[in-house]
Amino acid sequence: MDRFAPLPDPPYYAVIFAAQRSAEDEPGYAAMAARIADLALAHPGCLGMETTRDAEGFGITVSYFRDEDAVRSWKADAKHLIAQQLGKERWYTHYRLRVAKVERHYSGPEGR
Repeated sequence: MDRFAPLPDPPYYAVIFAAQRSAEDEPGYAAMAARIADLALAHPGCLGMETTRDAEGFGITVSYFRDEDAVRSWKADAKHLIAQQLGKERWYTHYRLRVAKVERHYSGPEGR
């Protein structure tokens, strides 16, 4: 799998989720993370996703959406709401979420 999301020309939205994992319930977290990633990618308006996590449990996932309505719809998805609650209760010691409008992008190293 290519680690870079195939994205259309801007504008589109990026939901940036940075989180520090707790040491609790690793199998449950891994299963939920895989399930939620699949659900997000199938959600109407989701354009793609990029994610990484280091050995100390700090991770960043960027999900890309067509527009703000798609972002709001994903935030309110019933299965996603369950994952959000479990994350708060079990899996994260801290997180930050940012939503940004992407107005331009390019690839490198040649800068196209």
